[in-house]
Amino acid sequence: MKFLRLLFLLALPFYFFSCKSIQRLPYYLDDVTDSTKFNDVKIPELKIQKNDQLSIQIFSTSTKPETDALYNQPTTGAGGSSGGGAQAATQGYFVDLNGNIQHHRLGLIHAEGLTKYQLADEIKKRLMVPVELLKDPTVIINFLNFKVTLLGQVGSPGVLTVPGEKLTIIDAIGLAGGITDYGTKDYVRVVRESNGKRETGVVSLSSKDVFDSPYYYLAQNDLLFVGETKQKINDSEQQRITQKVAFAFTIVTVVATLANIFIK
Repeated sequence: MKFLRLLFLLALPFYFFSCKSIQRLPYYLDDVTDSTKFNDVKIPELKIQKNDQLSIQIFSTSTKPETDALYNQPTTGAGGSSGGGAQAATQGYFVDLNGNIQHHRLGLIHAEGLTKYQLADEIKKRLMVPVELLKDPTVIINFLNFKVTLLGQVGSPGVLTVPGEKLTIIDAIGLAGGITDYGTKDYVRVVRESNGKRETGVVSLSSKDVFDSPYYYLAQNDLLFVGETKQKINDSEQQRITQKVAFAFTIVTVVATLANIFIK
């Protein structure tokens, strides 16, 4: 009977550790309610950053395709060839550490901090002034490397590459498998580099003001970090304590069993 009482006393800590209140965690857009108010959707223009890869296509009103071809990167397809050898497609123009691109015909052009439309205007000027190189040129620029990195409590952490140029923070988290049960939805950090400076913002995905956040629309190379809830931290600490208690309980049980066998 003494042995059974001892086991009962040792089992009490497990009971108290398991008796904890369950807290409701914030959910996506928790504070959003039905409303007749409609806000204009303003999508910010992306600024070109260092290490970006840009597709630049130039067209004009010239009736000779070979004239336009002089100002576009040579491409190679399945049956074509060019000086690029085994390259299968246009690789784009790389924005170097000084924020410049090296155009194969127009030379060095500063691109960092500009939108793709501003850079297109700059290229148009170089095509027309001081000498008209092309007649009524059109310049189309696209990003080739739009990617963001997601870390922390999401379903699939890692680098997310998207084909378009518009990505919201909710889109990115959805593509990464969503936030786990232990992830905090009201404190998502976004780290962004802009004009050589690094800034950090916080977004609450449960707030109705999430759409007004400057970090709702992501920029290329953004880093998202979803932290752990206090519940996760408490559960981890409780698990460590439970493991220690279980180990001690096992030792005492073994000792008590041996004592019950050999000590009469």
